Amino acid sequence: MRFWIAAAVLVLALPIWAQETAPGRLTVTGEGRVESVPDMATITLGVTSEARTAADAMRETSKATAAVLGRLASAGIEDRDMQTRDLSLSPVWDSRSSSSPPKIVGFQARNTVVVRVRALDALGGILDEVIEAGANLFQGLSFGLQEPGPVHDEARRRAVAEARRKAALYAEAAGLSLGAVLELNEAGGSPRPMMLERAAMASAVPIAAGEVAIQAAVSMVFEIR
Repeated sequence: MRFWIAAAVLVLALPIWAQETAPGRLTVTGEGRVESVPDMATITLGVTSEARTAADAMRETSKATAAVLGRLASAGIEDRDMQTRDLSLSPVWDSRSSSSPPKIVGFQARNTVVVRVRALDALGGILDEVIEAGANLFQGLSFGLQEPGPVHDEARRRAVAEARRKAALYAEAAGLSLGAVLELNEAGGSPRPMMLERAAMASAVPIAAGEVAIQAAVSMVFEIR
């Protein structure tokens, strides 16, 4: 009878002993950022025209778009850096009279092109050229890097270093010993434009390229004792 009582006490004590000696876990996050001068720009531009007939609207838009693409090619933009994003044709309604149903009075055609400009010094002049050629639709301008990989990697290194620094600080403040890394997860990184007060393109349309900040974030779990 005493043997069974002693065994039961030992069995009940084992989980408590295991829980007390198991290493703890410390979860921290780290962020890293690298700022870099952009070396390319992406423009979304196009042509929109209205006419009485659908054929005329599309014809005028196509003619102006061809002129815009020709100017871009003359400015040194390669075919691989020009891509049609959207081509649409829609009716124009006359809804001025409330007593009668609206009727179609014309058509609107639109052709949108995405252009990558790899020589930023020429960006202002290129914008002037396409406006003169007939571009009357601008939907965005963003800056980036042609080879973002190395900058992304440096941001990741900085994120891990920041997470390690924070983990060591917390462990020291709590009087604990920092152990091995148990988990490492990346939260992702993305470029973010940051404008600087500096001169942009000297001629034509003024453009401020600023800087691009590449950010990365990680979550790390450390063993602590």
